[in-house]
Amino acid sequence: MPLLLFLVVCLLLMAGYPVAFTLAGTALGFAFIGQLAGNFDAAFLDALPNRLYGIMTNITLIAVPLFVFMGVMLERSRVAENLLDTMAALFGRLRGGLGYSVTIVGMLLAASTGIVGATVVTMGLLSLPTMLRHGYDPRIAAGTICASGTLGQIIPPSIVLVLLGDVLSSAYQQAQLDMGIFSPDTVSVGDLFSGALLPGLLLVGLYLAWLAGVAVWRPASMPALAQTTSEQEAGTSLLRRVVQALLPPLLLIIAVLGSILAGYATPTEAASVGAMGAILLAVSRRRFNLAMLREVMRTTTRVTCMVFMILIGASVFSLVFRGFGGDDMVAELLHNLPGGVFGAMLAVMLLMFLLGFVLDFIEITFVVVPIVGPVLLSMGLDPVWLGIMIALNLQTSFLTPPFGFALFYLRGVAPAGVTTAHIYQGVLPFIVLQLGMLMLLALWPQLATWLPGMIYG
Repeated sequence: MPLLLFLVVCLLLMAGYPVAFTLAGTALGFAFIGQLAGNFDAAFLDALPNRLYGIMTNITLIAVPLFVFMGVMLERSRVAENLLDTMAALFGRLRGGLGYSVTIVGMLLAASTGIVGATVVTMGLLSLPTMLRHGYDPRIAAGTICASGTLGQIIPPSIVLVLLGDVLSSAYQQAQLDMGIFSPDTVSVGDLFSGALLPGLLLVGLYLAWLAGVAVWRPASMPALAQTTSEQEAGTSLLRRVVQALLPPLLLIIAVLGSILAGYATPTEAASVGAMGAILLAVSRRRFNLAMLREVMRTTTRVTCMVFMILIGASVFSLVFRGFGGDDMVAELLHNLPGGVFGAMLAVMLLMFLLGFVLDFIEITFVVVPIVGPVLLSMGLDPVWLGIMIALNLQTSFLTPPFGFALFYLRGVAPAGVTTAHIYQGVLPFIVLQLGMLMLLALWPQLATWLPGMIYG
């Protein structure tokens, strides 16, 4: 029954039905059938009110609407457009300069918005026509935009890491209780933010190194921009543009992320600082007005309602799944896989990678992680390392043809001259880099665990 429940939910989601109602409705339907058949105890559903109250009073989850508000406000204030123009002017004389600019701006947008779809669409609308106009190979242009747009999965402050941190914290405590540890340690969103910092920056470095290699091997595919201003103009006005475009978002990132890592603020408090900073940034750019604020609030409300409805549906699903003994079945399956901990981890990563083709990170975080997380953590895996591995794995899945979400986002805004084949071919080198980063992190977990240990002890 638990396996059948999981398969039916996946099929219904692939058919396009709303996620939250599919999770809750299918689970309740199976619970009703199970009760009639005598193999489901309806007492499991008695815990639902407490689950819902726990969601409503969860301080960590308050960071979600605040980070969404910050990201949407920055998107509406045209921060990306200013950053991209400035970076293009800064690196334009280099071969591949536009590619470097797109990657760096994608990293900054990831650290300031954390919304993958918005970043890919924004970068696609702004930079793809520019890159094509200056003679860039459509494959390299599309691949760079898709890859840099998905950095919001791993570079903090990321909404993915906020949700993962909350789910992994519960899974870690449950794993310790199952092992007989009745004063369990905790893992926080701040731990995941600090753990993701080094892998995220290293991944950006790999992207830039690849683009530099392509610029050397195939210079015609990444030409330099034509110089149209004098050296004196470039020296004076460009410096001013760099300061004006880079300094405000950098200060905002430092204020949000730095306050968390330094221990001065919780992620929720830092998210409120970021939301207020985004408003001030929009005001300073003379983009702020009541109509814009109204639209930002509407978008934030829609996204937040979607996240919390999925969380409620996932809570119903997990209760019914456990009522059928699904957690015991999963634990037995993972423990009996060949290869021990390595085999179990590999199987879970492969499952999440495949599910990333059809499910968004929110559904995977709320549905899959609570099922497999306690089992993997009870095997002795580090929760921070596990969280970063999951985030990187999903980021890779969202880039992989033919179903990667980032590819669909870019396909929706790409000019007619950029084909689906161009997009698929362009992301392949970045997928290889992603897989290489996953292997590095698997071989050296310290990449994710060293910084949290230094900061939080």
